[in-house]
Amino acid sequence: MNWISDVVPPRIRSFLRRDTPENLWVKCPESGQLVFHKDLEANLFVVPSSGYHMRIAPKARLESLFDHGAFEEMPTPEVVLDPLKFRDTKRYSDRLKENRVKTGRPDAVLLAKGTIEAQNVTVAVQDFEFMGGSLGMAAGEAIITGMLSAVERKTPFILFTASGGARMQEGMFSLMQMPRTTVAVQRLRAAKLPYIVVLTNPTTGGVTASYAMLGDVHIAEPGAVIGFAGARVIEQTIRERLPEGFQRAEYLKAHGMVDMVVPRGDMRATLGRICALLMRTPKPESSAA
Repeated sequence: MNWISDVVPPRIRSFLRRDTPENLWVKCPESGQLVFHKDLEANLFVVPSSGYHMRIAPKARLESLFDHGAFEEMPTPEVVLDPLKFRDTKRYSDRLKENRVKTGRPDAVLLAKGTIEAQNVTVAVQDFEFMGGSLGMAAGEAIITGMLSAVERKTPFILFTASGGARMQEGMFSLMQMPRTTVAVQRLRAAKLPYIVVLTNPTTGGVTASYAMLGDVHIAEPGAVIGFAGARVIEQTIRERLPEGFQRAEYLKAHGMVDMVVPRGDMRATLGRICALLMRTPKPESSAA
């Protein structure tokens, strides 16, 4: 029996209760430690004790990357909302509306432009909170638009991937985005502009099988899961136990699939150096904070 609700009168009950935000404390999935949300936010959503990299919202990521946290969002093309009139337990159009309300974004990719360490760049970020960052027509169009904009502006194109793969509700229209984005990558190559991919947790499925693995430089966040099929599916297929740390960023770096593993706090400086090197522009003596 809850004596506060069952015995204490309502007026007195209001003085005894204190509303506590649900996200005041966050539990680290790796160590189980509880971390104060404000401390986690100040550390770019990296758990201070374990170094575990939690998911970070696209806007917060961009603010941590661009000089002075200033950037300009770029519009993304509109596409057909529900080309297959797909329905499982609910209509696909309803799922899209729910995710748009939840994230405040039209789809899973956010485009932005600005400067990183005084280098002009074009950046795309996949949002895993929007239907698992799945690749559909809207996401494909956004990535292609970002790449073509980088060609037009003559800037490096930086892509932060986070996806469970192709969006099944769009069927073949989703799969078509794999070759379409690959062609856009070739436009960057023809213009001799850097294409830098930052692989975050998780990057899997059709995204890994296309534009995520076509970069000039591949960077991964610590502990990120990167692969095509899931580890359990692979084990069931080959009937063997996979090595420790398989499909993790550090394992892939040791086996040559990733160029470097960079903590989130060092990402801006690292990207600034790479862009300056590949664009052959001198790095300023003092970078913007």
